[in-house]
Amino acid sequence: MSSEPTDPRIIVALDFPDSAAAQALLERLDPARCRVKIGKELFTRGGPALVTRAVDAGFAVFLDLKFHDIPNTVAGACAAAADLGVWMVNVHAQGGSAMLSAARECLARRRERPLLVAVTVLTSLGAEDLAAIGCPGTPGERVLDLAGLAQAAGLDGVVCSPQEAAALRTRFGAGFRLVTPGVRPARAAAEDQKRIMTPADAVAAGADYLVVGRPITAAPEPAAALAAIAAEVGG
Repeated sequence: MSSEPTDPRIIVALDFPDSAAAQALLERLDPARCRVKIGKELFTRGGPALVTRAVDAGFAVFLDLKFHDIPNTVAGACAAAADLGVWMVNVHAQGGSAMLSAARECLARRRERPLLVAVTVLTSLGAEDLAAIGCPGTPGERVLDLAGLAQAAGLDGVVCSPQEAAALRTRFGAGFRLVTPGVRPARAAAEDQKRIMTPADAVAAGADYLVVGRPITAAPEPAAALAAIAAEVGG
């Protein structure tokens, strides 16, 4: 494996039901070539110890727990995530301005802090899903509103569908980080995602980081699948 220092765009989603499977994949990947995401199922199974092992192995970890609670609780959760040495943590923008600001202020007091991004609209949701929960308008309109709330609170960026990346980049500029799940190579199945885009198109639209799961994790040769996607997006 190469140990050349890089700033990889690809975040491999470790969406496994147990720690052993996640650890086995980590051993097949190069931390100089990708970052990794640990979400709710895996964190609930493996706990902080799994996060620590990934960090100790050299991986930049995106802790994807989507904190959404009262401001003090979310601030404390973000502090706990930072203590684990993660590279990025997220909260739900729908928690409101006070919650977002509390999370940002808590992390800002640290000498070294993780990036803080807000989830806007889940990529599994379409307009009909939003209507069913009382949110009128299109997903794109809702994303722009919530991203504006996050930027005003001082967050580093948002998690969004790649389909909204171009509009967000235009409105919020180059310094606002865009993390995009819903990325699928051209021949891959959409599965449970509705608002998807190919890796190259997502980067062209303005995405900074691409979250990719099963096209890499379910591939016979995960490192080769990662390399192919990285070559497509130039890193």
